[in-house]
This record gives sequence, C-alpha cells and structure tokens, in this order.
Amino acid sequence: MVAIAFVAVAILAIALMPVILVQRYRVGTRRQPARGWLLTLNFIGIAISSALFLVGAVFTNIWVPGALRYSLAGMAIGAVLGLAGLALTRWEPSPQGLFFTPFRPLVFFVVFVVSARILYGFWRTWQTWRNVGASDDWLVVAGVPQSMAAGALVVGYYLVYWAGVRRRQGRYLRA
Repeated sequence: MVAIAFVAVAILAIALMPVILVQRYRVGTRRQPARGWLLTLNFIGIAISSALFLVGAVFTNIWVPGALRYSLAGMAIGAVLGLAGLALTRWEPSPQGLFFTPFRPLVFFVVFVVSARILYGFWRTWQTWRNVGASDDWLVVAGVPQSMAAGALVVGYYLVYWAGVRRRQGRYLRA
C-alpha cells in the first residue's frame, strides 16, 4: 500500500513538472519589491541548501568519482551567472522602496538547465537500465556527476544572486 502511494506521488510530481517549471519562470521574472526580511530569508535558505548540497557531493564522491569536482565547477559557473544576473537586473528605486526585475533570458536559461537535466536524466536512466552490463556501474553511466553539476549551477546562481540583491537593498536603505 505504501509502495503504491509512493509511486502515485512520484507520477504526480513528474506530471506536474511542466507546470512547476512555468510557474518558476513566471515568478522569477516579475517585478518584485526588495523586502529585507524576505531577502535575508531567501539568502539563508539557499546558503543552507548550498552547504547541504556540498556535503552531499562529498559523500557522493565516495561512490561516484568526479561528483565533487563537477559540483564545485557547476557552483562556480552558477556564481558567475549570478553576478551577471545582478548586473543585468533592472533596479527601480522609488518612494515605496527598492524594486527589482530579474533579467528574463538569464532566468529562462536557469529554468531551461533544470528542465533539460530532468528530461535527460529520465532518458539516460531508462537507457542505462536497459543496456547496463554486469561490469558497469549504472550510477556513473547514468551521468550523476553531470546532473550534480547542473544542480550546483542553479544553487550557485541563486546563492550569489540573493546575496547581491540583499546587499543592494541594504545600500539602498543606507543612502
């Protein structure tokens, strides 16, 4: 009974993935007020996620060679994209406070990376399970290090982006 419920939830999550990704893009590209408490909460949440992700990458590296290296590279590329996102964000100071609108093509790219990696992961897992030989390690063949790099890119992007938005909001309040 528990197995059936788990499978049903997994199928529902997969079926709703396009809706979730479209909503992520819509929310990520709208004009938003820079509220200090919310920016701080976003930054703390993504910082904790980043730390847990890296701890997971360290442990994954024990069984999947290159997982940590790919994760660190993905996070570094994501950080550079986060800096680019900050530079391309439209900032609107007003009497009501600071507002910002993220750069749409960059947000689309980040959502696209997530979408492509999910689709590739499903396809590659299916192919690997069908074709794996007795001597192959299916986790390595399935591209786990590359999947971790894609996830790290997103984590690195949002870590730097939210830190930068929070910093910019702080400077706005001090001015």
